[in-house]
Amino acid sequence: MLISYIWAVLGGLLLMEITPQGLAQPIPQDLDIYLVIGQSNTAGRAEITTELQESISGVYLFTGLEDSLWMPAKNPLNLYSTIRKEVEMQRLGPAYNFAKTLRNHKRDQEIGLVVNAKGGTALAEWMPGTHFYQEAISRVKSASAHGTIRGVIWHQGESDLSKLETYLPNLEILITQLRTDLGISNLPFVAGHIATDQPEREVFNKLIDKLPEQVPFTGVVHSRRTQTFDQVHFDTDSQLLMGKRYGKKMRKLLRKGKQ
Repeated sequence: MLISYIWAVLGGLLLMEITPQGLAQPIPQDLDIYLVIGQSNTAGRAEITTELQESISGVYLFTGLEDSLWMPAKNPLNLYSTIRKEVEMQRLGPAYNFAKTLRNHKRDQEIGLVVNAKGGTALAEWMPGTHFYQEAISRVKSASAHGTIRGVIWHQGESDLSKLETYLPNLEILITQLRTDLGISNLPFVAGHIATDQPEREVFNKLIDKLPEQVPFTGVVHSRRTQTFDQVHFDTDSQLLMGKRYGKKMRKLLRKGKQ
């Protein structure tokens, strides 16, 4: 009995990490892990209001830092991106309410977010073999030591409005290679509409709507009833709405994968 107790204590210590404040906290295990990639609306440019400054219960953010691999998920969620722009630019993105939506549906399952976005990036910069692609793969693989990779959310497109002919074929290549490199053939992948402040963006959104027809286990969330504060970036309420839509679409794909 005593030996069993000692091993239990030691096992618990092995699953602790020291935070920058010098306090030991449990390292989360058995997480449902989601990769969040794309450009500025993924990184988030919306205002983080007072009520959005608290951490999300049961949700952890992958930092990649040796002394604290995971931190309670708190805005801005693109803070630990290895490719991001200046920290002052990182604000509210869709990952926040995406994670809350999943948690509200299944409160007994903790979630891990790997957010690695950068504003102003084109799809070509995310293709297999690029630096951004390799960083995304490397980080989510490292995170998977503490759980299971469940899906990817992708919000990007503003930089590719002049490349509509090649966008969907290249996005299919990206999705296929992600699934191959992660060893998950039916890994759910959810893309999103961009804001519709300009007419040419409607053309892009109609194009991205075709993704589920061409690539299995993918979904698209619409941007109806959203607003921007600068004709490009979703405002706070719109990011919360988009995040909720991402969460609902991901749940649908996860259920489909279990059939």
